[in-house]
Amino acid sequence: MTVPARQIRATFTTDTITVYQAYPSEVAEAALAAGRFVPPFKRERMTWIKPSFRWMLYRCGYAAKPGQERVLAVRISRAGFEWALANSCASGYDPRLHTDRAEWSRRLRRSPVRCQWDPERSLRLAPLPHRSLQVGLSGAAVDRYVDDWLVDLTDVTPLARTVRERLAAGDEAGAAAVVPVERPYPLPAELARSIGASVPEHG
Repeated sequence: MTVPARQIRATFTTDTITVYQAYPSEVAEAALAAGRFVPPFKRERMTWIKPSFRWMLYRCGYAAKPGQERVLAVRISRAGFEWALANSCASGYDPRLHTDRAEWSRRLRRSPVRCQWDPERSLRLAPLPHRSLQVGLSGAAVDRYVDDWLVDLTDVTPLARTVRERLAAGDEAGAAAVVPVERPYPLPAELARSIGASVPEHG
C-alpha cells in the first residue's frame, strides 16, 4: 500500500505517543536518573522531537554522531503532542498553508512550535518518497513538554546500535525486526490540514 506523502507514523497508545531525541551522554544520564529533563538540558534552546525511529537513526547516525551518542524514547501525552501541532507554524513558507509570506512570517514569530516535513528514511538511511514529521519546541512549548506532557523516558541507544550492527552484518531482516512498530497517527481532520498532512487518519 502506498504511504501518503505527508503522514505521521508513530508508536502510540490511547493516551500517549512516543517521540525520540538524541543527546550527549551527560544530558541523557541526568534525564534518565531524574525521570525527566533536568540540567544540563537547556530549556532555552529549541528541542526537536521525532515520532519516527528511523528518522532518529538518520539524524544521529545510529547513535554515533558527536553530541548525539544517546537516544531517548520519550513518552508524552497525546493531548500535549496535539497541542504542539495546533500551536505550530511550518518551518518554511508553504503556499498551501499560508495566504502569503507576510502571513507566514507573522505566524512564525508568534508560534512556540515548528513543524517540518523531511524525507523519511530506510533502515540504511536512504531517503524515501514519503515524508516524516519533526516538531521543534521552544519557549512555553518546552516548559509544557518537560513539566506537563512527559510520561517517561527510556534509553534506546542499545537498540540503535543493534540496528547498525545487524545491518553491517548484512542482516536487514534482523534489523527491521527490532525497530519499533509505528502506525499512522489518527490526527483530527482540521489539525491534519493545519500542518499540511496529506490526509486525515482515522482509527
